[in-house]
Amino acid sequence: MTSSPPRTVHHAISSQQLNSPRTAGRLRKLQSAQQLSSNFAASNGPSLISQQRQQQQRNPSISQNPPITSQFHQRSPQRHSRTRSNSDAVIQSSSKVVVSPRRSVVVKKPAVPKDARHELEALMRQGPKDDVSLALQNLRHWILCDGMDADNDGMSHLRIYVWLILLNAPPIATDSYLELTRRGPSPAHAKICNDTFRTFKTNPLFKRRVTDNSLIRLLNAVAWKLHDAKQERITDSARSTNASHQQGRPEVQNAAPALKYTNDTLTATDGSEAGGCSPGIYVQGMNVLCAPFLYVARSEPEAFVAFHRFITKECPGYVRGAMDGVHKGIALVDRCLAIVDPKLSAYLLSKGVQAEIYAFASVLTMCAGTPPLPEVLHIWDFLFAYGAHLNILCICAQLMIIREDLLASSSPGKLLRSFPPLDAKKIIMLSVGLVPRIPEDLYEVLVHHAQ
Repeated sequence: MTSSPPRTVHHAISSQQLNSPRTAGRLRKLQSAQQLSSNFAASNGPSLISQQRQQQQRNPSISQNPPITSQFHQRSPQRHSRTRSNSDAVIQSSSKVVVSPRRSVVVKKPAVPKDARHELEALMRQGPKDDVSLALQNLRHWILCDGMDADNDGMSHLRIYVWLILLNAPPIATDSYLELTRRGPSPAHAKICNDTFRTFKTNPLFKRRVTDNSLIRLLNAVAWKLHDAKQERITDSARSTNASHQQGRPEVQNAAPALKYTNDTLTATDGSEAGGCSPGIYVQGMNVLCAPFLYVARSEPEAFVAFHRFITKECPGYVRGAMDGVHKGIALVDRCLAIVDPKLSAYLLSKGVQAEIYAFASVLTMCAGTPPLPEVLHIWDFLFAYGAHLNILCICAQLMIIREDLLASSSPGKLLRSFPPLDAKKIIMLSVGLVPRIPEDLYEVLVHHAQ
C-alpha cells in the first residue's frame, strides 16, 4: 500500500457565489479593513511587528536572542520559602540553574568576567609566561579591582592557591606534615585545647567545614615545627658561642666549667622566645589566625604551610611570647586615626576610649574575629596582596564607617565593644584612600611593626 502525496486544498469562489449579496458584503468588509490599515500605516509608520521583522532582516543575529520572558526569569529567579515539588518548578534555560525538589532555585553569578577567571586559572596551573613580577602585579591589581570569585559561603577553589603564591609559601610534602602529627601532643597542647573550642563557636559556616580535631592537629603540628626551629637556633647559637670562646677569649678557655655553662645559657636565652625575632611556640590568638586557613584550604597540609609561612614571615611579632607586635599595632591605630580623622580621634580620647580597649582583638586576629567570615576572607585577600600591615588602616576604616554614631554617642566605648559586621569592599576602598595621608616616617613604622 503506497502513501499518496499530500493534497493541496483550493477554495475556489464561483462567479455565482460572487454575485450573492452575502459574498459581496464580505468583500466590502475586507476592502474597508485593508484601506483602514493602509491609511493607519501611512500616518503612523510601520507597526511594531513590521519594525521587528525589518530589523531581523537587517541584522539576523537579533533573532537568535532569547525572549524577554526567559531573560526575566534568568535575572530574577523565584525564591520559595517552602519545599517545592517538580510540578511547580520554574524551568530555566540557563545551565547554571539547578532545579531540585528540595532546594529553591539559586542563580550564582560570577563576581568577575569569564576571561579574567580563565586567565587566573591558567596562571595557577601553568605559572607566569614571561615576567614573574609583572604577573604578581597583575594578580594584586585583579584582587583589588575585581575581587576573588567566591560563593555565598566565601568558598573558592582558587583562593588557597592565590594565598600560597602571595605568601611565597614553598611546597611541602604531605609526609612531612604527617610526621609532625604523629609526634602527638606538643608542649603547648593544653593551651591549644583550651582555645580550640572557642574558635568561631557561633559560626555555622566554619563549624560545618572545620572540626576541632583538625584545628588541634594543625596547631600542634605548627607548635612542633616552631619548637624544632627554636631548638635548632639554640644549638647553632651555642656552637657559635663555643667557637668564639675557643678562638678569641682565652680567659674563658681556662675558666671553670660553671662559667662556660653560664655563658652558653645566657646566649641561648637571648635567641629564644624571650627575645630576638623568633616566634614562640603558641600564644593566644593563633587559633583564630589559623582558622581561616583551614576553612579555605582543600587539605590540612595546604593550610599548614600557608599558616606557618604567615606567622613566621608576615607577622612574627604577633606570635612572640610578649606579643610586642600586637601592642605596637594597637598604638599605631591611635596614631593613624589621629591623622586621618583628628576629630573622631580627639573625641574618643576625651571619653577615655583608646585603641587598647577596642582594637586588641582586631589587631591580633587581622579582623578575623569580626563576622561575617566570607567578608574576612576578602579582606585577607587584600592584606596578603599588599601587606598585612594594612590591617591597621582597615581598623581605622571601620571606625570611620561608624563615625557619626560614635560622635553622637555619649559612651562610644559601649558601641566599640563589638564592631559592626564587616563590609569588605567598603573597608578596602576606604583603606586604600587612607594610605596617601599617612606620613612616610609613620608608614615605615607601620610596615615593620609586626616583625
